[in-house]
Amino acid sequence: RLPMHLFGAMVFVKDLPRMTSFYSDVLGLRPIEETRRPDCVEFHGNPPFSLHAIPAGIAAGISIDSPPRAREQSATKLTFVVDDVEATLASIEGMGLPLLRRPWGGVEAIDPEGNVFAVRPGM
Repeated sequence: RLPMHLFGAMVFVKDLPRMTSFYSDVLGLRPIEETRRPDCVEFHGNPPFSLHAIPAGIAAGISIDSPPRAREQSATKLTFVVDDVEATLASIEGMGLPLLRRPWGGVEAIDPEGNVFAVRPGM
């Protein structure tokens, strides 16, 4: 029996096409076309990361500010490995999305819906 491990991570989003573009274009994640559905996009990775559309009736009642407010009270924060941390952060900031500069020197980013995440260099 294998020890317990993370199998995948999913974020529920209001605007699936916009968020798919963000995670593809900015972070370089590649969608798995064979598993793609109108309400869900899974990306290649280990473990895989996916986005799932919030049902339309619920999404209609959700307002996203521009720029989005950081959801800092969320119980989770994801960390993505990128080729160039500084270039990725500059790209995110160039989109008008705020970066969170932490007192300890770390920098975290916010996606178009306010989800806070971190980026780190590959090993």
